[in-house]
Amino acid sequence: MIPSILPTYNRAPLSFVKGEGSWLIEEDGRRFLDLGAGIAVNALGHAHPALVAAVTEQAGKLWHVSNLYRIPGQQELADLLTEATFADTVFFTNSGTEAMELAVKMARKYWYEKGEDRTEIVAFTGAFHGRSSAAIAASGAEKMVKGFGPLLPGFVQVPFGDHDAIRAAITDKTCAVIIEPVQGEGGIIPVPDQCLKGLRDLCDQTGTLLIFDEVQCGMGRTGRLFAHEWAGVTPDIMMVAKGIGGGFPLGAVLATENAASGMTAGTHGSTYGGNPLAMAVGIAVMRIVADDAFLDEVNRKAGALRQKLEGLVASHPDVFELVRGQGLMLGLKCKVANTDMVAAGYAQELLTVPAADNVLRLLPPLTITDDEIAEAVNRLDRAATSLEQAKGGA
Repeated sequence: MIPSILPTYNRAPLSFVKGEGSWLIEEDGRRFLDLGAGIAVNALGHAHPALVAAVTEQAGKLWHVSNLYRIPGQQELADLLTEATFADTVFFTNSGTEAMELAVKMARKYWYEKGEDRTEIVAFTGAFHGRSSAAIAASGAEKMVKGFGPLLPGFVQVPFGDHDAIRAAITDKTCAVIIEPVQGEGGIIPVPDQCLKGLRDLCDQTGTLLIFDEVQCGMGRTGRLFAHEWAGVTPDIMMVAKGIGGGFPLGAVLATENAASGMTAGTHGSTYGGNPLAMAVGIAVMRIVADDAFLDEVNRKAGALRQKLEGLVASHPDVFELVRGQGLMLGLKCKVANTDMVAAGYAQELLTVPAADNVLRLLPPLTITDDEIAEAVNRLDRAATSLEQAKGGA
């Protein structure tokens, strides 16, 4: 008999009822140190006072009117985003998946309006752009697409990091290239700065639009407001979600005036996108995360965490292989099954997230304290020791 909740998730046997900063409290009262942050969503931790105040105040005024009318908060947040980035214009969505759908439509519509038959989009193996029809077609991975055919046509996958394959894949039919500056689900794999620069140059040479998916790596996660800033290049279109809402459902597509030129009145819409509640929270998040002093702290804490993790790898060579990532978006490549490490973390009241390539993702709130960093690594150490002991006992 099928349960009342569609069983598409393998959920851990944990039920959290309250959050405080970097901590989640289980129904039975146990306090878990959260290094997952809702998969990089709770950028400011749980129940951040500024976000609680913003949503509470707005909830007492107005929740929803739809996009039939002007929503003042949209203008304020769009201005904050365009002032802080490459973008000239913003469309607000409810999620990263919705942002992906619009990014695809925007790129294809751009070339349609120019009268050119350029509809193909080049994507990369290991990528994750959501679970909609367009997103799984972009990924092309069997685990994403099996049983869901026929797939949306027009997507070409190339091996991650294969420059020759990228050049060969871009033809006169290519409208855009889409890439995560740091692959998240793929195993916390940063794209080297020179590769992003080379990709930008290649897109410029061929007239191809460049789309950055910063749903997971954006909003301060790498120590810059957006990860691509480290490479000194900009996209034509960018997808944002997760951290921008600090836990409230919110996403956005940012674009240059040129890239967005085909998206005129009636070409796209969203009933809930950019609703007053989401805008109030997004504004509060941006005012905190976009501050240079805040980002400096993220970089400082990221350096401290990485140093401790390098020591952890050295202490447990049979459990861990290496540390990789950027900022507070780090991955521990494991020699044991990463799911075993996740489970061992639960026993130490520590939350982590698995990823591809047998990686343990560490995506703590950007507000994590130095003491919490030290405690997190201590718990990881105990979890790794428990696996070593279990293996020795076996």
